[in-house]
Amino acid sequence: MRISIVAVGRMKAGPERELAARFLDRALTSGKALGLSGFSVTELPESRASSADARKAEEARAIEDALPERAVLIALDERGKSVSSLDFANRIGQWRDMGRTALVLVLGGADGLSPQLRTAADLVLSFSAMTWPHQLARILVAEQLYRATTILSGHPYHRGD
Repeated sequence: MRISIVAVGRMKAGPERELAARFLDRALTSGKALGLSGFSVTELPESRASSADARKAEEARAIEDALPERAVLIALDERGKSVSSLDFANRIGQWRDMGRTALVLVLGGADGLSPQLRTAADLVLSFSAMTWPHQLARILVAEQLYRATTILSGHPYHRGD
């Protein structure tokens, strides 16, 4: 199963981008034996539309165009469901075992995701009820993907329940 992140907005060069890349590289290495590959990032331009609703709709169209066919869609949103790292890893493993060929985690633009995109998602996931800067959200996504590969492989990186 190919795993990717689709993010609205570009992350500038710097320590945040390097940290996210480091976690994705680790996930790529540890995911190979698990049938998990890719761990790539697609950055989409932010909409310049005049209203928040129009920006979300335009960005949703760009996100939908970037999605592989029949991909598992995880939308990151502060109103989403909070799950443990173990549950997150197990869901990835279940989707992989069901023969799903792609999983995409989506980070919306500054105005968030369109309601239609959230409704279409297989999972709307929240790391917190708080709003996080995109740089930190991307690092959190990358780290949790790496953590998921270590959980699925039985590696001791994850020491939680």
